[in-house]
Amino acid sequence: MTVTTETNGTGQHSWQSLPAAQQPEWPDQEALRKVLAELASYPPLVFAGECDQLRARLGAVARGEAFLLQGGDCAEAFDAVSADQIRNKLKTLLQMAAVLTYAASVPVVKVGRIAGQYSKPRSKSVETRDGVTLPVYRGDSVNGFDFTPEARIPDPERLKRMYNASAATLNLVRAFTTGGYADLRQVHAWNQDFVRNSPAGQRYERLAKEIDNALAFMKACGVAPEEFKTVEFFSSHEALVLDYETALTRTDSRTGHLYDVSGHMVWIGERTRQLDHAHIEFASKIRNPIGVKLGPTTTVDEALTLIDRLDPEREPGRLTFITRMGAGRIREHLPALVEKVTATGAQVVWICDPMHGNTFEAATGHKTRSFDDVLDEVKGFFEVHRALGTHPGGIHVELTGDDVTECVGGGDEVQVDDLHQRYETACDPRLNRSQSLDLAFLVAEMYRGN
Repeated sequence: MTVTTETNGTGQHSWQSLPAAQQPEWPDQEALRKVLAELASYPPLVFAGECDQLRARLGAVARGEAFLLQGGDCAEAFDAVSADQIRNKLKTLLQMAAVLTYAASVPVVKVGRIAGQYSKPRSKSVETRDGVTLPVYRGDSVNGFDFTPEARIPDPERLKRMYNASAATLNLVRAFTTGGYADLRQVHAWNQDFVRNSPAGQRYERLAKEIDNALAFMKACGVAPEEFKTVEFFSSHEALVLDYETALTRTDSRTGHLYDVSGHMVWIGERTRQLDHAHIEFASKIRNPIGVKLGPTTTVDEALTLIDRLDPEREPGRLTFITRMGAGRIREHLPALVEKVTATGAQVVWICDPMHGNTFEAATGHKTRSFDDVLDEVKGFFEVHRALGTHPGGIHVELTGDDVTECVGGGDEVQVDDLHQRYETACDPRLNRSQSLDLAFLVAEMYRGN
């Protein structure tokens, strides 16, 4: 894999001449140029063949033969790249996947919002506190969280820190997923502990017992496949800061195609999916699996144009539509999109992001989400697909493996007055470990029609 030299004849990529929303205002362009040149010389974080493998797995999801579980932090932080934090996040996703695999009776494709999710789109470019106005925090890749003039200056050196933090995270994830930590029997034992100790555990006991019996039967038969001991795990993030993504775009020596080697899958957010802007143009040129967030204002024409731009060959697994409608809107807005897209013959992956459309400010001033709203949006997602005879392809969740108190509700019944106890997110509220596992068991019940 080599550094790409393919440009539009002006020394730029085609997307670099287009408007790009949500980009940092780097104050020192020469410093930025040096950082990007250095990043362009760095080794890839992922390989083109791995991206192809994920695209094939997502093709199975598009055909209704698999389910996608995508989850992780709203925004990763440089000071959270510890073995414990990465392990806890991975452990939670593996536990969720084990339950969903059994209930759905299809493979679960496991994709983390991990090793690159260091940038955040924001609704405003500045933030004002006590009469002081500073640039808004755009994620650790751009500036610091502390509300000081020094911290909030966009610093291109942070892009190198993002690369290094992503490399360290991927290194540890690969070790965990291939070194025995992800053994299915161990993951099931963790789930048994959760069921035993969860306030809602009795509801999940029957499903956990079924999985236990299935594993015991296979053990009695002498079945111990290697697939139990390791798992495939892929990385994804929002391709937001195009300077960084461009520096990590390479030409695959096997095929001559461009790949963004910062992650296996990248997505375009609701705020940056303008059809004539740089993010869509960038995504159209790379061979990675691509996701696009679709909010409640998305029109059928926009969805169809996105397919024409990003998946002209109609390749299953190439394009994932991540719907983020809100619990009160999904049953109204999603049916027309699914129906019209399906009618074209395009085989996109449909997954539900039940987080971003359900955010509100609690009386305590914390930005939060209700677990009941999250669950209801997923229910609506399943209802729409069942009614249309299409495949509810997966869920996309902001979560952590830690016992934070950022979303209200769930089996442990986090109350509004509890939010201050462990409200640790830098941006959006995340489901904690218990709420994430509650969601997995409840989605499993939906899949089985219980």
